[in-house]
Amino acid sequence: MMTDIFSSFDPASCSMYSTLSPMAFWTLSFMSISLLQPSMWTSNNRYSWIFTYPIEVMNSQASRTFSLHLKGFPSILIPLFLMLIILNLMGLLPYVFSTTSHLVLTLVLGLPMWLCLIISAIAHAPMSFTAHLLPSGAPEWLNPFLVITETLSISVRFITLSFRLAANMSAGHILLGLMGIAASSAIFSSCLSFSILFIVQLGYMIFEMGICLIQAYIFCLLISLYSDDHPSN
Repeated sequence: MMTDIFSSFDPASCSMYSTLSPMAFWTLSFMSISLLQPSMWTSNNRYSWIFTYPIEVMNSQASRTFSLHLKGFPSILIPLFLMLIILNLMGLLPYVFSTTSHLVLTLVLGLPMWLCLIISAIAHAPMSFTAHLLPSGAPEWLNPFLVITETLSISVRFITLSFRLAANMSAGHILLGLMGIAASSAIFSSCLSFSILFIVQLGYMIFEMGICLIQAYIFCLLISLYSDDHPSN
């Protein structure tokens, strides 16, 4: 039973959570990703472009950044992009737990990706990575402050990356929940009000589906752009 508008983000409020262990609950939340396996399908069909088009989009984005020169990095971005799209869209379905609205998931995705780029840059060219912290042409008296500012800016990237996805997805679910409560209350009071609210909620639902796609793209886009700071020599 939903006690408040935020209880939909609490996994303990889900009936399936009480019958399963936390590990099994989170594992079942990712079962839909198995649909991405090519072995699930005997041949391509008219709907195969739904998966191939996002792959082409992210592959094109990776080719425009330095991530193309990092071995294996584009092959991580593409399935990550598809996974976020599916999880974001699944969170819009009724009685489906929204995993991407939780920092537990977004931090698990954002922190390792950011940390891999940092460790790779330091191991590959530590001097070039350190020199990147100081912009060229800056006055000497400003150098210590610029180094501190740039270091903090790089250090909080995974936090802003993870919080952006979780906050945007949570805001959309909260607005949809409020619209649903208002529409259900208007059923017995005014048919006209219910019709208007239903049309508005339907339009916002379509808009939120677009937001799910955009947020998945922005998450992977920022990760690919972070790779441009990786030293090339």
